[in-house]
Amino acid sequence: MTEVQPGSSGMDAEPTIYEQPLNERLRTFLRLDFLYSQALYHNDKASSWGSRAAMASLLDMLAIAMRGDVRSDVLKELERQCTRLTEFQNHPGIDSTRLRSLVSNLQRLRTDLGSAGAAWLQPLRDSEFLAAIKHRSAIPGGTCEFDLPDYYFWLNQPDEARMQTFVRWLGMLRPLCDAIAELLWLTRQNGRSSEQLASGGVFNISFDRDTPYQLLRITLPPGAAVYPEISGSHYRCSLRFLAWQNTDDRPRQSTEDVKFILTCCP
Repeated sequence: MTEVQPGSSGMDAEPTIYEQPLNERLRTFLRLDFLYSQALYHNDKASSWGSRAAMASLLDMLAIAMRGDVRSDVLKELERQCTRLTEFQNHPGIDSTRLRSLVSNLQRLRTDLGSAGAAWLQPLRDSEFLAAIKHRSAIPGGTCEFDLPDYYFWLNQPDEARMQTFVRWLGMLRPLCDAIAELLWLTRQNGRSSEQLASGGVFNISFDRDTPYQLLRITLPPGAAVYPEISGSHYRCSLRFLAWQNTDDRPRQSTEDVKFILTCCP
């Protein structure tokens, strides 16, 4: 989801985009992409607090990536996208140079992830240091210096050394995350957009069963005082636009018509 920072206005303001995955596979992809970006951001802060936040993201990524089907799902989706793009080679009006570049990049990502092997995360899985942090993280405040003195010692190492170690750990996940980032980009690029109107703040969508979609994107103009609550599946979805009140009061459903751009991504 792309957010507009509070207080941003004027010419620099951008539309706000809300995304809704329509299957479990894409939901997993979006979560890993989010956590990877978050880990990189916090590690770049070059502080012990930044390293703590980056570590939390890394452990969440490992919890998802260690499921046996994630790597397989990414490899299958890379193969599907390669096949799909190759079918366009003989279509008139296609930029063949650009198409070959896309296919080549997907093949490279598939090779990198495939060559990592089935035991690609074993060093992280076997790390007693990371396992201890994961175990203590389940306890509120469980990673204080008196709980994990070795973690506290590592956090107080020079920034450059600590960041290099973290980059090495994150690098083991990079083939997966780079592939996911490319797949999400292709999914969004293939979206079909249309202007829509939610009468009374409500909008229902029915999908053709022969044309499955993976992702919905709802684009609202800068400064919009509403946000969508989305529910449903790859067959049918409903949108309810809620008007923001404040952090102390519950939002209320908008009774006004809401204009938005709907993008359906296969």
